[in-house]
Amino acid sequence: MSKIPHGFQVIEAFESFSPKHLAVEGDKIGLQIGTLNKPVKKVMVTLDVLETVVDEAIEKQVDLIIAHHPPIFRPLKQVVTDRPEGRILEKCIKHDIAVYAAHTNLDIAKGGVNDLLAEALGLQETKVLVPTTSIQLKKLAVFVPSNHTEAVRTAICDAGAGHVGLYSDCTFSTEGEGTFKPSSEANPYIGLKGELERVNETKVETIFEAGQQNKIIRAMLSAHPYEEVAYDIYPVEQTGETLGLGRIGKLKEEMTLKQFAAHVKQALDVDGVRVVGSMDAAVKKVAVLGGDGNKYITNAKFSGADAYVTGDLYFHVAHDAMAMGLNVVDPGHHVEKVMRQGVTRVLTSLFDAKNFECEVFDSKVDTNPFTFM
Repeated sequence: MSKIPHGFQVIEAFESFSPKHLAVEGDKIGLQIGTLNKPVKKVMVTLDVLETVVDEAIEKQVDLIIAHHPPIFRPLKQVVTDRPEGRILEKCIKHDIAVYAAHTNLDIAKGGVNDLLAEALGLQETKVLVPTTSIQLKKLAVFVPSNHTEAVRTAICDAGAGHVGLYSDCTFSTEGEGTFKPSSEANPYIGLKGELERVNETKVETIFEAGQQNKIIRAMLSAHPYEEVAYDIYPVEQTGETLGLGRIGKLKEEMTLKQFAAHVKQALDVDGVRVVGSMDAAVKKVAVLGGDGNKYITNAKFSGADAYVTGDLYFHVAHDAMAMGLNVVDPGHHVEKVMRQGVTRVLTSLFDAKNFECEVFDSKVDTNPFTFM
């Protein structure tokens, strides 16, 4: 049975894909305008929150905007409603439109901005360009009556536990005997009040990503028959997958820099690109980093990239790239627009799985400030 979610449920689903803890320190992410304590029937995904985008949201009766670029990035000293930033806030508040920003956490997330850019460019065997964090792992051990072992095991694995590298549903089981004595106020699934009960139980152990703990525990408790569930959570020293900014991978076929620049222009749907390097240079291994990637040209060079795709390239950084022999293609900052359809697809899938009666769509307003002549 479908249900209309509240805003906090929408964001909980979104953060299962792009958790806040992935963001770089000091990034302005999260709820920026309005409240999440309300029903949400329509979600609009956008790159930027301009006044034209808010007008679109008002026209389409949107309850929640999810944006990549935070509308409040610098602290506001005042809210003056005859200025653009003041009008944006005023319109959102008057029309009860909440605005949530996911910036570097969406850049870093698996399936986020940089993966979407790499996919659009056709890069294969991709890896992280600039590592920023490794996924923290924990271990769950839960004691289950033996006839419910498979139900609990399936529930916790379906919730995300048990992933080790390329393998899923990884668990270990130990058979044993559990004892307990229900109190006079208990409502035991097995046994009698005041009498010691002995039950054949299975200890199920598995590993999980720390950020999924609440989801996995809820699934475990829902599938477990006991009134009081005995389980342990352990920290573990090994870490999971390394995450970070940018991606590096290989093209299916080698191109000249001239051909690759044309490929970037077509694949990322831009009117023009700026190119640094010899047009005859061979390009096979490519680094890509959405947005302003100036400070990461050294990472691109040391990773062995033949070309680096990023936006907002500075004049002197272009000289630095020339000096180190790194080819660069700058399609602009706005190519991060790939997140609109990408996030829309992810949220639609998450909402379908949860039976949420909530429409998700991407903004159709072009927020690119530049025109090529």
